Amino acid sequence: MKTLNIIGAGKVGKVLAKNFQRKQQFAIQHVLNRTPASASNAVAWVGAGQAVNGISQLQPADVTMLSVSDDQIASICQQLADAGLLKVGSVIFHCSGAKASTELRAARLAGAVVASVHPVRSFANVDLLAEQFAGTICSVEGDEAALTLLVPALQAIGAETVIINADNKLLYHAGSVFASNYLVTLMEVALRTYQAAGIPAEIAQKMAAPLARQTLENVFNLGTQAALTGPIARGDMQTVALQQTRLNDWDQQAGDLYQAFTQPTIDLAARHHSEK
Repeated sequence: MKTLNIIGAGKVGKVLAKNFQRKQQFAIQHVLNRTPASASNAVAWVGAGQAVNGISQLQPADVTMLSVSDDQIASICQQLADAGLLKVGSVIFHCSGAKASTELRAARLAGAVVASVHPVRSFANVDLLAEQFAGTICSVEGDEAALTLLVPALQAIGAETVIINADNKLLYHAGSVFASNYLVTLMEVALRTYQAAGIPAEIAQKMAAPLARQTLENVFNLGTQAALTGPIARGDMQTVALQQTRLNDWDQQAGDLYQAFTQPTIDLAARHHSEK
């Protein structure tokens, strides 16, 4: 079994490591985090590996996973290369959604093969996701030799893999931001708007929850065009204009967001009507 070093065992790193360990895809060797306590906690949570305090304590591994912040990927890769931990035959991959495997240039220069692996899931609840990882789509790109090793390992832990072009990583990741991060921001604005209208916070939650859940169900069951309802779908642009004015008076950021969504929603409604 090939050995695996993990640098940055946060939410993503821990979930992948635990599943790799559970399905015996890699023998987890060393775990390096920002603090010794964090590394020790990660080892305990994963149930395998040895916590180390710095790159100088790492022993070479067959595979290295960098699940660190995007701005650290290139520099840590360079440090690993400088320490002689990457060589011909080594595999190193990072877990960034936005950065491509080209961030690992120092590893390539050292003779290693590189890749990026990005699980398309929310990692808010790592305990739950670790148990329910099967079915997760992981986008992958990089050197063929690295993917030849990583894709079967990911599939063994239940992931569905899709190979993407490194040049499209930023665009791909923006899709995930719209589908997850900005959705949270949008719901925050919706809840604040309810509360500004005099609805208590707990009632606002109860009002928004079925709307949001059913709308998402409709999107994925019926498609975006059929799922669209509301004033724009009905052609009630007078209501849209009145709401725009009221939102601008209350909170300009909310008004700007409402306005930003208006034209794309008009376009979506128009496509729906033209295809009936």
